[in-house]
Amino acid sequence: MSASRTERTGWPLLTVLAVTLAVLVLIAAGSGQLSVPPSEVLGSILHRLGIELGPMPSHPQGDNALWTIRFPRIALAVVVGASLAVAGVLLQGVFGNPLAEPAVIGVSSGAAVGACAVIVAGVSALGNFTVAAAAFLGGLLTTMLVYLLSRSGGRTEVITLVLTGIAVNAFAMGVIAFLTFVADPQAREQIVFWQLGSLNGATAPAVGAVVPLAAAGLVIAVTMARRLDLLALGEGPAQHLGVNVERLRLIVVVAVALLVGSGVAFAGIVGFVGLVVPHLIRMIAGPAHHRLVLASALGGAVVLVGADLLARTAVEHAELPLGMLTSLVGGPFFFWLLRRTRARQGGWA
Repeated sequence: MSASRTERTGWPLLTVLAVTLAVLVLIAAGSGQLSVPPSEVLGSILHRLGIELGPMPSHPQGDNALWTIRFPRIALAVVVGASLAVAGVLLQGVFGNPLAEPAVIGVSSGAAVGACAVIVAGVSALGNFTVAAAAFLGGLLTTMLVYLLSRSGGRTEVITLVLTGIAVNAFAMGVIAFLTFVADPQAREQIVFWQLGSLNGATAPAVGAVVPLAAAGLVIAVTMARRLDLLALGEGPAQHLGVNVERLRLIVVVAVALLVGSGVAFAGIVGFVGLVVPHLIRMIAGPAHHRLVLASALGGAVVLVGADLLARTAVEHAELPLGMLTSLVGGPFFFWLLRRTRARQGGWA
């Protein structure tokens, strides 16, 4: 796609994604066992803003259901979806590889180890936030461990970082298997449910805990956009243009840990959003990271709000695991992307 064409499609794409997200939020908020028409959802939002325009929910518990259950869940889906997608943008940019995604550097598996450990140990020092805090710290520590282990001679090679991440992921999976084996039936059920991914536990305090961490990661991503554009020219040219490549990689690793760690802390493992969304956005809007970060954030939010809506409504009186749905879509997409990349490069040798 030419530069002029991507310039023309980049910003209109942001508008389309923003409108799509707004419409999807109205639909998702009104969908469920207690149905609320979109016009009443909008009326309730405007009422909270002090604007008396549009009908309020006709059901006696409609307004309470929206603001106590539905909106916190949707807000968490927006934040987690945006965080995972932007994390994918950062990793694909710093690796120079469209196959890169957050799980590569171990943040998801590290978060799972942290969560599983406190579940098995029965720790509840922070109440309902204990598992989330352990997951975030586990993801952050694992990410930093992968980064430090991959350094040699004062610099980090991308291939070493990827291979170290694979090794740490394998070890983490073994730890999770052991914790699942020694857990009692109740803890084992909680571990499995957490690993499958869900927004069922979304609350206003949970959203309040996630937003600052995710916002910090998003701000870092926006400020690093130009340097990632220069890095795309090659490591040597980027350094000649004033980019400290090693410092950039460290900042990206920290930002990814913030974004993914805060997301999986309350939502569990939700795979492939960080792979699928950035790649599709890049195909439409081009490689410029400033637009790519913003559009991927909106695209990730759209995908996760839509996936959660499907998870809640596809089966009556039941909720499908969110991570299962994203994997069912993301797995085949990854296979297609793998073959497409291999064909373009004429093989991997």
